[in-house]
Amino acid sequence: MSDYIIEAIKSGIFETLQMTVSASILAYIAGLPLGILLYATSKGRILSNRPVNFILGLAVNICRSLPFLILLVLLIPFTRFVTGSSIGTTASVVPLTVGAIPIVARMVESSLSEVSPGIIEAATAMGASPIYIIIHFILPEATPSLLFGAAYQKDVLWTTVTILIIMVMFIQESGNFIAKKARK
Repeated sequence: MSDYIIEAIKSGIFETLQMTVSASILAYIAGLPLGILLYATSKGRILSNRPVNFILGLAVNICRSLPFLILLVLLIPFTRFVTGSSIGTTASVVPLTVGAIPIVARMVESSLSEVSPGIIEAATAMGASPIYIIIHFILPEATPSLLFGAAYQKDVLWTTVTILIIMVMFIQESGNFIAKKARK
């Protein structure tokens, strides 16, 4: 291999790591408070607020369901505003982050939901405020789950890949079937 190819590979690996780490850190910075809000405002929780929870949940679900390529195109003006460009390593961090925030938020919400209601009841009985309960009781109790959720999960990856392959095959075969029927 030529020196040019080796340098290009090294550069590509470094840029990929830079994008991934930067986007992950930024997604957690924004996704953690969003996940806490989703959890705290849901029905029966310490800051129960149905309209706020509905709006946040709707926004998260819409962002999660957008294919990344569409999100990338939609965010071009915002990416240019933030980074001054719509291409390159730095610019790619913006859509990667925006795409990861709702995923992190739902993961945080799920982790917080695993905290025993007894802990929250005890903290409330002691007169702790909702914010104090979140910071000093719920987050420490959920920390192992939050850390585990941030780790690589092979079972989720392979399940997702399998489902996607089955869906693509089904759609492809359906299209082929319809095309054959239309030709006859």
